[in-house]
Amino acid sequence: MMGLVEENGNDGVVSKMNKYQKMDKDDEFDDELEDSMIKLRQQHTRSSDTRKYVFACAVFASLNSVLLGYDVGVMSGAIIFIQEDLKITEVQQEVLVGILSIVSLLGSLGGGRTSDAIGRKWTMGLAAVIFQTGALVMTFAPTFGVLMIGRLLAGVGIGFGVMVAPVYITEISPTIARGSLTSFPEIFINLGILLGYVSNYAFSGFSVHTGWRIMLGVGILPSVFIGFALFVIPESPRWLVLQNRVDEAKAVLLKTNDNEEEVEERLAEILAAAGFGNADKTEEKAVWRELLDPSPSLRRMLITGFGIQCFQQITGIDATVYYSPTIFRDAGITDKTKLLAATVSVGFTKTIFILVATILIDRVGRKPLLYVSTIGMTACLLGLAFTLTVMGNGQVGIALAILLVCGNVAFFSVGIGPVCWVLTSEIFPLRVRAQAAALGAVGNRLCSGLIAMSFLSVSRAITVGGTFFIFSLISAVSVAFVYKHVPETKGKSLEQIELLFQKGNEEWQRGEVELADVEHLVQKE
Repeated sequence: MMGLVEENGNDGVVSKMNKYQKMDKDDEFDDELEDSMIKLRQQHTRSSDTRKYVFACAVFASLNSVLLGYDVGVMSGAIIFIQEDLKITEVQQEVLVGILSIVSLLGSLGGGRTSDAIGRKWTMGLAAVIFQTGALVMTFAPTFGVLMIGRLLAGVGIGFGVMVAPVYITEISPTIARGSLTSFPEIFINLGILLGYVSNYAFSGFSVHTGWRIMLGVGILPSVFIGFALFVIPESPRWLVLQNRVDEAKAVLLKTNDNEEEVEERLAEILAAAGFGNADKTEEKAVWRELLDPSPSLRRMLITGFGIQCFQQITGIDATVYYSPTIFRDAGITDKTKLLAATVSVGFTKTIFILVATILIDRVGRKPLLYVSTIGMTACLLGLAFTLTVMGNGQVGIALAILLVCGNVAFFSVGIGPVCWVLTSEIFPLRVRAQAAALGAVGNRLCSGLIAMSFLSVSRAITVGGTFFIFSLISAVSVAFVYKHVPETKGKSLEQIELLFQKGNEEWQRGEVELADVEHLVQKE
């Protein structure tokens, strides 16, 4: 009996010990779970803060693009009043409109070297100062000559800004969001164009002498925000590495990436791309010498970057934007106020569809958007040529002209408009990126200037409809260029893209086909 009691007593003790051990384990599990939840919340908070910080940097860096867009939009309407006030000829109109793009290529050429010397951030500040000076001169210009001086200064400032902003955003952005963020400058160009159109309409009621001066003077305002932005945004980590300021570069990467392991990987890739840590590496050729005598892979990059920049402009987008009142007048609209109101619809369409591109560019990819864009533009340009040539000046012709112009800018904004800048800022190696991107911007601005300075003369010679027929043929050629020379860069790091071009056109086209086949099989399964 005593043995049975003792045995039961021992069982009770063991049972209690097991119970307490289980409780201890439960407490440990609860503590671990709580620690994990705290870490997850901290990680989520850090991720959210990082996204907001990178977003703010991209927005501030894109403010210079508002200046370019505003100038393009406002000049389309202001030129009507300038012609009446200063009594300028048609040739002077073309020169006044187109010279900004031609001169901006000087700013783009100088911008590459300047951004390598003083940094991406301060080059953006310099661009704003130069543009602001030019805008002030234009606002108070008493003669055509003084107006041209202001236009030249504004062009140089725009050239600096349009080249450096995409490079800066590309270099600070996480890989997963690089496409969307790098398209911000194009969004702000479109926003600027819309604001320019609205400004034309809003100030069209002023006297001829005063109205166009207010229209141009309002363009100074964004420069104030750019000055503030310089004290908020960091310098590019890749530029800091080139200056051997590696610790500062790492600090910036930690602010723009929420994963410390990814920061270490990206820093190692940047150091390797910049030529650090490779004792056997032979001395690099001077950048410009390397661009003039490129390796096969760099030659492919230059063809892609320079080609896509030129096609963006020679398909006639600036003619559509600068001279939309002329196009609508040719379609049958005669009233000035109605002309300017019709241009507002163009600016609104352009802005809405650039936002669509921003959402899709990192989901769908660069190349599919380019196909949709170039094919759609070809169809709209051909339709516009037919409408202006055959439909006459009736209500149907006017409605079709407005619809097709809006369709053209919509397809432009959803693809080649933003993707062009994304590609040219991400395909080049770090050591030549700034100056190669500058070379692409030069091609863009040169083509823009040639189109803007010749549109009225060519239209007088072969009609406005005939001119748009030529644009539609060029746009059709751009579809073939995209197929042959543009790889898909979505989801790849800048250093992986460099390796992609070393494989060659046929290799990356085969890779894209294989990837498409795999995705198709996965969907079937």
